[in-house]
Amino acid sequence: MPIYIASLNSGSNGNCYYIGNGREAVLIDAGISCRETERRMIRLGLPLRNVKAIFITHEHTDHTRGAEVLSHKHAIPVYITESTYRHSRMNLGQEVVRSFTADIPVAIGDMLVTPFPKMHDASEPHSFTVSSGGITAGVFTDIGESCQHVAHHLGQCHAAFLEANYDVDMLENGRYPPHLKKRIRGKEGHLSNDQSLELFLTHRSPAMELLVLSHLSAENNTPQRVHDLFSRHANGTRIVIASRHEESEVFCIDPATPGPHVRTPLPGFTWELPLFTSD
Repeated sequence: MPIYIASLNSGSNGNCYYIGNGREAVLIDAGISCRETERRMIRLGLPLRNVKAIFITHEHTDHTRGAEVLSHKHAIPVYITESTYRHSRMNLGQEVVRSFTADIPVAIGDMLVTPFPKMHDASEPHSFTVSSGGITAGVFTDIGESCQHVAHHLGQCHAAFLEANYDVDMLENGRYPPHLKKRIRGKEGHLSNDQSLELFLTHRSPAMELLVLSHLSAENNTPQRVHDLFSRHANGTRIVIASRHEESEVFCIDPATPGPHVRTPLPGFTWELPLFTSD
């Protein structure tokens, strides 16, 4: 069975990634409003009824902003560590809060979601891979420095959202104050374009079909700069840049048909949600 993936938004203004198998799906983070999540999924032909869980990577608001309303309105469980929840300031009903443990897969229908720790300036940050039918996709963002967990899980992926946050020269010569520059380039900050490329070249799987470069800085990077850098080294992997302003296409990773394909709406989709809903 294919896996379908899409970025609903990616950047410091909000992060939300969709991974599903056609029957069920999960959101990794919910950093845009419930209304925008609904609208973007409708435009992509992704039925929200298929979303069976929201997994939260860490407590920063650009990853949690829409989770509370989205969970309440659509009765979606939220998987989050105790420490992350405590620092998030979210008020979720206990009936929807689910915990997880690093490296212990969580079954969501026929999908397995595997959390793993990463380095970032948050209380208990994790990233996730999602596997179904022998295909694995992962979300690797908000990482200050690669570690064995990140490298191992990237090497399992057929498709991945990988952070390429900043260009070193643009950051150093830009207008950010020194303390913010230090935080961004630190071991608990974000990956630069060069760090991301090294991680990709060193640890990508030979089976990787699609790389969605994500969480680009609006101030210290450009989509063209990142795309040009990675395209020179793609070696058959399709390179896509996730937008901080709009949803991506829906990409289908299908073992029966090599190469990622754009396929939307999903089979059997009906327009069941209102176009305009309240938060």
